[in-house]
Amino acid sequence: MTTISVPLTKEREAQLDNLVSSGVAPNRAAVMRKALDKLAEDEAIQAVLRAEREPIIRGDIRKILMGLD
Repeated sequence: MTTISVPLTKEREAQLDNLVSSGVAPNRAAVMRKALDKLAEDEAIQAVLRAEREPIIRGDIRKILMGLD
């Protein structure tokens, strides 16, 4: 496992410590891992929502491609 150093403001550090003390995670590292997991999940959801807004194209691919010229 790799260790990284991330500069935090005093406010962020206090948030981190409050999350640990409230039992969200057993330590600072676990809070950060949970935050990264949540961010990855949110990004995946956003990708699905963006994909759902894409138009659906149906038909003969050759005819569709001819229409793009």
